[in-house]
Amino acid sequence: MIPITVFAGKKVALFGLGGSGTVSALALMAGGAEVVAFDDSPAKVEQAKAAGIPTQNLGELDWSQIAALVLAPGVPLTHPTPHWSVQRAHLEGVEVIGDIELFCRERAARAPDCPLVAITGTNGKSTTTALIAHLIDSAGGDAQMGGNIGIAALALKPFAPGRSYVLEVSSYQIDLAPSLRATVGILLNVSPDHLDRHGSMENYAALKTLLVAQIEKNGTAVIGVDDAYTSDAANRLERAGRNVVRVSVAGPLRDGYYAEGSSIVRAAAGKTYPVAQLAGIGSLRGAHNAQNAACAVAACIALGLELPAIQNGLIGFPGLAHRMQTVATRPVAGGRVLYVNDSKATNADSAAKALSSFHDIYWIAGGKPKSGGIESLAEYWPRIRKAYLIGEAADDFAKTLEGKVPYEVVGLLSLAVDAASRDAEASGLAEPVVLLSPACASFDQYPNFEVRGKAFHDLVLALPGVTAI
Repeated sequence: MIPITVFAGKKVALFGLGGSGTVSALALMAGGAEVVAFDDSPAKVEQAKAAGIPTQNLGELDWSQIAALVLAPGVPLTHPTPHWSVQRAHLEGVEVIGDIELFCRERAARAPDCPLVAITGTNGKSTTTALIAHLIDSAGGDAQMGGNIGIAALALKPFAPGRSYVLEVSSYQIDLAPSLRATVGILLNVSPDHLDRHGSMENYAALKTLLVAQIEKNGTAVIGVDDAYTSDAANRLERAGRNVVRVSVAGPLRDGYYAEGSSIVRAAAGKTYPVAQLAGIGSLRGAHNAQNAACAVAACIALGLELPAIQNGLIGFPGLAHRMQTVATRPVAGGRVLYVNDSKATNADSAAKALSSFHDIYWIAGGKPKSGGIESLAEYWPRIRKAYLIGEAADDFAKTLEGKVPYEVVGLLSLAVDAASRDAEASGLAEPVVLLSPACASFDQYPNFEVRGKAFHDLVLALPGVTAI
């Protein structure tokens, strides 16, 4: 844990006692702050009490001595309406911040020389974060990885010489981190997501851009420029004097990094040369992973890693759980069935990455739907042999697929795995792919995408004749 000493001797209110909120409270207490915490869930309040965290209804609190309100990232800050604790803080003139802001203030005060790589974007954040941490570690460094990827930033090891921090940062967290200053900031892409939380696409894109706009002095902004929002951001920041490194998988660049076949190429000063090779690396399959890898390579070069060490790290990257994760194979006449867990694909744009990476797909999709549905995936219909629809979105997805892709509305993941396995085995294809890539949130049937992915993993490994990967 990273003790937060910048609030030592001060009183801090905290709302939201989930994972990151509880860690924030304990980190503040470890650093000498007086904490009073609350949550709308009585069960979470009781859990906090059991962990030794002082609790009180913040609505009944004397705010005159409160230095800050630390808000869990999932609690509404602005849209659709500010949470009541936020409204009270604003009324009392108290700043509202989050756990990433606590991390940044402590780093600025105690360890400004510890490199910070911060990654955001609509899709690809987790893979890029995990890849960068892996590349640093495999080159002999000490990378602490956390943030939105699952380990709260303040739960990482304390600042120490030679230690780097690699943080996935969501739009929710950026909104609560006004002093976020990364050594290397990465903006992968921007497409519609979380608009209910941010009010508009313009607000959402502006928040994402803040991460790269606010890099520290002499820092590097690595920006994927294959959509209009990120391309415009790169141009604006370059005009403002930021050190901008562009990345593209859509075509060559005059200056920056781009994918050419299976190679990552660097263009600079009128010359081009390959810096990394992705051929044969199954964990980095697909154009989206070429973007992730190119951004990771650019970041690591900015940090001073050598190209041979980067290439060795790429080869050894195991991939990210629940993101195009090969779970198992199963022999069939003339070939094998490949089972792929892409539970992290919680929207259509993310599912497109997996659908574009395979052929002969037996697609398991559905869950709690997001705006836009799956109409945007129409270009991938020819790759899909059949779809197996689950959860709340099943009927709407069926209407979209009607007359275009064969489908079954099966409702449950267990039934989908059985049906897809049956049809893939009977297909006679050399390598049919049973792909869980839901294009939906999990909350109708599972608490999060990790639990959904684990359920798929377990169901697949329970099939007769499978070989785990």
